[in-house]
Amino acid sequence: MNKNTQNKPTESPDKGKFLSKPRVFFGLMFILLSVVLTFSFVSYLMNWKADQSQAGTMLDKSIKSSNLFGKLGDWLGNIFIFESIGVASFIIAFLFLVFGTVILKKRMFKPWKTVGHSLFFICWLPILFGALTKGQGVMSGVYGYQIMDSLNAIIGSVGLWLVLVSSIALYFILEFNLRPSSIRSKLNDINENTIGKVKSMMPSSDENFDADEELIEELEQHKEEEAPVKVKVTETVQKPAAKTKAPEPVSIPKGFPEVPVSAGLDPIITPNKTSFEEENTMDFSSSVSLPLDTKPKMPTATPEQAFDFKPSVPAAQTVTATAAAVEDIKFNVEVAPVIDILDDADIKSQELISKHGLYDHKLDLAKFQMPPVDLLKDYGNEEISINKEELEENKNKIVGLLKNFNVGIAEIKATIGPTVTLYEIVPEAGIRVAAIKKLQDDIALNLSALGIRIIAPMPGKGTIGIEVPRKNPTMVSMRSVIASQKFQNTDMDLPVVFGKTISNEIFMADLSKMPHLLMAGATGQGKSVGINAILTSLLYKKHPSELKFVMVDPKKVELSLYSKIERHYLAKLPDAEEAIITDTNKVINTLNSLCIEMDTRYDLLKNAFCKNLKEYNKKFTERKLNPENGHRYLPYIVLVVDEFADLIMTAGKEVELPIARLAQLARAVGIHLIVATQRPSVNVITGMIKANFPARAAFRVISSVDSRTILDSPGADQLIGKGDMLYFNGNEILRLQCAFVDTPEVERLAEFIGEQKGYASAFILPEYVSEDSTSTVGAFDPNEKDALFEEAARIIVSTQQGSTSMLQRQLKLGYNRAGRIMDQLEASGIVGGFNGAKAREVLISDQHSLEQFLEDLRS
Repeated sequence: MNKNTQNKPTESPDKGKFLSKPRVFFGLMFILLSVVLTFSFVSYLMNWKADQSQAGTMLDKSIKSSNLFGKLGDWLGNIFIFESIGVASFIIAFLFLVFGTVILKKRMFKPWKTVGHSLFFICWLPILFGALTKGQGVMSGVYGYQIMDSLNAIIGSVGLWLVLVSSIALYFILEFNLRPSSIRSKLNDINENTIGKVKSMMPSSDENFDADEELIEELEQHKEEEAPVKVKVTETVQKPAAKTKAPEPVSIPKGFPEVPVSAGLDPIITPNKTSFEEENTMDFSSSVSLPLDTKPKMPTATPEQAFDFKPSVPAAQTVTATAAAVEDIKFNVEVAPVIDILDDADIKSQELISKHGLYDHKLDLAKFQMPPVDLLKDYGNEEISINKEELEENKNKIVGLLKNFNVGIAEIKATIGPTVTLYEIVPEAGIRVAAIKKLQDDIALNLSALGIRIIAPMPGKGTIGIEVPRKNPTMVSMRSVIASQKFQNTDMDLPVVFGKTISNEIFMADLSKMPHLLMAGATGQGKSVGINAILTSLLYKKHPSELKFVMVDPKKVELSLYSKIERHYLAKLPDAEEAIITDTNKVINTLNSLCIEMDTRYDLLKNAFCKNLKEYNKKFTERKLNPENGHRYLPYIVLVVDEFADLIMTAGKEVELPIARLAQLARAVGIHLIVATQRPSVNVITGMIKANFPARAAFRVISSVDSRTILDSPGADQLIGKGDMLYFNGNEILRLQCAFVDTPEVERLAEFIGEQKGYASAFILPEYVSEDSTSTVGAFDPNEKDALFEEAARIIVSTQQGSTSMLQRQLKLGYNRAGRIMDQLEASGIVGGFNGAKAREVLISDQHSLEQFLEDLRS
């Protein structure tokens, strides 16, 4: 008997059965629980909208469930999927399966490694589905939506996706060891395995001898053939080089074994080759020609003789035979065709374009004529006259004053503009810039100027600029800049020509790139003329179908000239009598209406997969967007607000908040703002508004504090008025002379446009229902309820979000109808009252209670 057998204690069979029974029981229980959870989750995802409300009605026999496991399945799905981690709950069912197999000692998975991976995806997948679905449905669960919403509020949508992508990338890097060194080692392992397979396929030296003997025997059997037989070593045929060099002799160390060599071959033997690249140096493509009437002998050669072996067949004959074999092979080259597959939308778009052509948004006013330049007044010669005496006098005064303060000048240059002359000086080495800045008032006193402005240093130049007003300034008329080639040939989307710079160049800017403009200036300094210059520029360039104005004029007289172009270029509310808004209450409604228009346009751009208005209109012009789905050609909308300070004093936050929201978001959908004010104080131009107006235009203001408020730097208080302005767009401050356009010129322009055929009415903005009107809801009348009332109620209760905008999206309704349905829901007691920016409270908790409530309403 074996000693090991004798020493091994014997176990009782009853004891083994006792230990095995609980293990089998618990293992099968875990596996069964995994199956129940899996099928409950699948059935819950298929019917969760109908069965969600039945999660708390376990004991009610009258309520039937469509879940495969009945109300238990609904309860499990609601607990794990809806209220927890969404579809990641399937991982929990999978873990129960893993635990069951481990208990039964049927380890199909590594338990601890599986648990680690599962925990990662239980945390990661709900956040991913929350980001993809924005909380709609049950894919993410409450956990995924809450974490996604918190991360989105803290780090934004870009940061959220960065966290998701980086976490899954880090997971794969750690799991599969995707480091450069490990990838390189794996590639080397693959190469070594490939080399081993190639070596195993190559015959040994003894096998080479046997192959050569068999080859010679076959050749002797065919002695009647006169032509030599060509035997190819490999199937790959390569064209040999024009000149073939014989291998150089290689010295072999002592003790190297003897190598047998075939008489009819010309081998190239290289000792001590271990890598695949070195073995590839052997020439397998050469052909061997053997005469039929001779039988080559198989001598045994020493290593020295083997490396200096000469073939029995001349090299020229071998090369000729190989070349002939290559020429007999047909070499066909085919280029794979480029397959360009169009989807259904592109095919339909091309069919519509070939049938109807591109969509022309100008067809409604096809005969509209753009205003001619002759409508603007010609003020005669506007060339700048050079007064050499004035230049020389100012130069001597500047140089003399700086010398009196021990500031040396190495060079000085003058640039004459329409209103001011710029003197650029280069100080001597060792002169501090601050020393020249302090002399601004002294230079102004010495030159007897209205006000000078020192630019120290000038951006992009190694000079210091001193702007000195001219005694006889030159007028810059609107006609001169409109008739210029620069303006006529521009390709800007919304070109605005302000006037001329100090160097007498026409200055233009694109309003769509600004994207909003903030203007300030004291009374009588040219601010109203500047607004007219901007409006005139746009009217001379844009067709009525491409541009609409929303004009707010609390003074009631500045913008009234443009009332004649109402049916062409203006926009207004549906119930407004006049397009130019002067009442403060109507201003609030109009601004909120623009916010609704902005949201509607963003929905259109989202459905069209476009990032901005230009891309959207291009797609619509190419007939890639279906008008039946709500798509339409979208014109630019420019909001012009004059005397913004008066609106802030009368309306305050009710005006500031929609203005700030439009300034933050509206540029991508083609809504741009021009806001002007007399006094740019901090309580008028707040930080919220100022942060979203990168483009600023400042006419002369009273104090340097106002200049710093509008431009973040002094200088506007040193302007001379009459259209003299500073323009800032984030880079540098430019001094301009605004183009002058008089009131009669604007009247002629408005009359010319107004006399032509226009649209039936002004561009109608979306209707806005104010908070006051939505807060007072009358008694509910079941006979007057909307046709979509019940469907809207089901959506509100299922999502537990009382939002009018959500009804718009879900039911594809306009704001007015969605607002009326929300009022009916409030009057019936389904949702609570208006709660400001937050969603309304939903007063019914589940679908079952809602159906009973609706049944009571019907009766």
